[in-house]
Amino acid sequence: MIDIPTLETARLRLTALTERHFDDYAAMLADPASTRWIGDGQPLDRTNAWRSLAMLLGHWQLRGCGMWALELKGTGEFVGRAGLMYPEGWPDLELGWMLKPEHRHHGYATEAGAAVLDFAWNHLHALRVISLVRVGNEASDRVAGRLGGEHIEDMDFYGSDTHVFAYYPPHRESRRVACG
Repeated sequence: MIDIPTLETARLRLTALTERHFDDYAAMLADPASTRWIGDGQPLDRTNAWRSLAMLLGHWQLRGCGMWALELKGTGEFVGRAGLMYPEGWPDLELGWMLKPEHRHHGYATEAGAAVLDFAWNHLHALRVISLVRVGNEASDRVAGRLGGEHIEDMDFYGSDTHVFAYYPPHRESRRVACG
């Protein structure tokens, strides 16, 4: 098994998703407001939430990166998930986030996203990271902008009109992407 690193920010601990997070994770995925912009937009029952959790953990083993559980440092309360994904069929390494409804609009997605991007640049040595944000998800558009994402294109992603935001390492010389 791969060792999933723990990251810390001023207010958050980004830690491996575990079974102790499952009840909160399943509740988040059962909430239509949480799943509106993810996958097919439908809430998940506990069985499919378990499959989602297992997939996210498996992503670490297969790709060396994945999603973290977001916990408040002071209390350990689960507030959501954030991390990197690059499953089969994705256009590039993606930064994504999802927060429980009561923890939205507190800057947690931006705070976690900055830590995840730092991990992508300094540990994975990524040349670029993207966020795929469905058209209409203005809150996530704003988070991507605060993180320095550049809206580079729109695409049809699995049947949904989607904004593509690109992030580049702070140390790069230019915005040109090298061709291999």
